[in-house]
Amino acid sequence: MATKRTARKPKKAALPKGRAKRASPRQGVTTMKSSAIKTDKDRKNIIETINPATEEVMSDIMTMSPEEVSSIVAKTRTALASWRERPVPERAGLVKKLAGVLRGQKRSYAELMTREMGKPIRDSLAEVEKCAWLCDYYGDNAERMLQPEMVATEAKKSYISFEPLGVILAIEPWNFPFWQVFRVAVPGVAAGNVVLLKHAANVPMTALAIEDAFHRAGFPENVFRTLLIDPEAAMKLIDDDLVDSVSLTGSNRAGEEVGAHAGRKIKNLVLELGGSDPFIVLDDADVEKAGRMAANARMVNSGQSCIAAKRFIVMESVAEEFTKHFTARLRELKIGDPLNETTDIGPVARKDILAGLKAQLKDARAKGAKVIELPQPLSKGYFFAPAVVLNAKPNMKVLSEEVFGPIAPIVVVKSEDEAIAVANDTQYGLGAAVWSRNIERAEKLARRIQSGFVAINDMVKSDPRLPFGGVKKSGVGRELSTYGIKELVNIKTVVVKE
Repeated sequence: MATKRTARKPKKAALPKGRAKRASPRQGVTTMKSSAIKTDKDRKNIIETINPATEEVMSDIMTMSPEEVSSIVAKTRTALASWRERPVPERAGLVKKLAGVLRGQKRSYAELMTREMGKPIRDSLAEVEKCAWLCDYYGDNAERMLQPEMVATEAKKSYISFEPLGVILAIEPWNFPFWQVFRVAVPGVAAGNVVLLKHAANVPMTALAIEDAFHRAGFPENVFRTLLIDPEAAMKLIDDDLVDSVSLTGSNRAGEEVGAHAGRKIKNLVLELGGSDPFIVLDDADVEKAGRMAANARMVNSGQSCIAAKRFIVMESVAEEFTKHFTARLRELKIGDPLNETTDIGPVARKDILAGLKAQLKDARAKGAKVIELPQPLSKGYFFAPAVVLNAKPNMKVLSEEVFGPIAPIVVVKSEDEAIAVANDTQYGLGAAVWSRNIERAEKLARRIQSGFVAINDMVKSDPRLPFGGVKKSGVGRELSTYGIKELVNIKTVVVKE
């Protein structure tokens, strides 16, 4: 059984009260002082968490050994046998209790997120509250969603039954470290599955806090467990047939790798991958409102969102006015300490992301773009000031690659047809926005956009009541709503003869 030793800590407790006492032996967590990390092997097995706003190391956490992982997986499989047999209302009742835990611990969870990955505290608080809303939604609706569906046939009785798949492996990213987990885990457990979480390497304490939330809500032991493992260990779980279903939110490279492993083992799979969402502004739009909303849509989570607006496609007659309102709104946003309630834009999550953004902006300049770059007020931390790229061309990385940070390219077009052609000229198809005072016109264009979500006169936002997912290389399957829970069940046909 692993032990826990004192490590470098943030100024405030990183875990909710009661977590550290219980978490260390149960999770197999060992924190190490840097002086104790002596070999390359030790370093390989360490998860180092760095506060992106201060560049201070928060903790060094040992990954779990193969023996610890095997033990946890075996325990979840044992827990599944009884959990899947519990009545749906009983499972849904615990989901509703989980909503109460989230609201009761909201500040603690939000501060932890902000310290680990840099999200402004207002956004972190909103994320925890949104997870509670998700719990409310499935707590209230899971029983209805999972009711057998009767179908009239020549048989005495025919119906469709929705039954749990088993052990779900959730591989989740750091940018929405609570929300991405909950939108898989909550419908998953409500449907009678058990869940293993492999979270991003830079948010391990958040991963442990999420498991603690399930424990506080009264879920049985091992219905939800966090695995502190590397990607190779996660792939081994799939290869060794230790899980029954895989849900990944992440990069396209990660999706290709997970999809290949899952495909070889014929696993149920849901992928939510990258996006390069177009934000189309037509010549009859409310341009001021569109410009200001566009800035908000681009700066979601400091630009680190797969559904953030990333390409601004504006008709020529309103391009100058749009750019004026867009940049004016950007200048209103405050960059700074993410724990400050007045901050709008925090740091990007990792140093390598910062380097990538600088390279993308350098590429745009080299290829003829004009860049409007806002002042950078801070010299410490992984901060990147918002930048608007004018005269953006298809060969520039800001258009050909997914930009995960506060860079905003504006593309000027002459017609609706050109706007749609530019919007669809990408390997991605996650979300999109269309702005027009003529709703019928906007809806016609929406049908031509190749994406899983279109917002008209708004920005793209996921909602527990609506399915979410993409087409093309933005993913496979759907999350949220009744469609999301149906991705996590065996849709079984039962026919009864006389």
